[in-house]
Amino acid sequence: MNTDELIELVKLHGKSIYGFCYQLTGNKEDTDDLYQETFLKAVELRRKLDVSRNPKAFLISIAIRLHQNHRRKLAWRQRIAPTAGLDEAANKPGSFASEATPEEAVLSLELRTMLENAASQLDDKIKLPLYMYYTADMTVEEIALALGIPAGTVKSRLFKARKTMRQVLEVDSP
Repeated sequence: MNTDELIELVKLHGKSIYGFCYQLTGNKEDTDDLYQETFLKAVELRRKLDVSRNPKAFLISIAIRLHQNHRRKLAWRQRIAPTAGLDEAANKPGSFASEATPEEAVLSLELRTMLENAASQLDDKIKLPLYMYYTADMTVEEIALALGIPAGTVKSRLFKARKTMRQVLEVDSP
């Protein structure tokens, strides 16, 4: 992969990869880091990347592995030397400048917060396909390829994620 091909990959898939990274990390700073690391790793693995064989799934799988490695390292560090307040930045709400009215902005923020809280309660096995499907706009087949699991397993995990989130949201609603 040369520089022009990398630029084309960023143009084609950059927004969906960034959105997926944001769903994984929950804050802008970590998202920026993960996004950049994903494309750097793609350059390192350019010999394995076949642009004709769904590069988006390849990039998503790189982002997932990098995020999992980071979480493992963070958990290991926490066991060795616990620190307080590392998750405070992950709970910052996003900005909604494009909303028409303040009431809609508040409702949208509340709905987003409820969805993020419900999704955070999910196990990674069912959370990752959910994020890949809804935030990265990947098909079931692309998710299966990226995660290395059968398409039927992806479908069942999506079903379980939706069902679990529905149950959590029904309990939380007044």
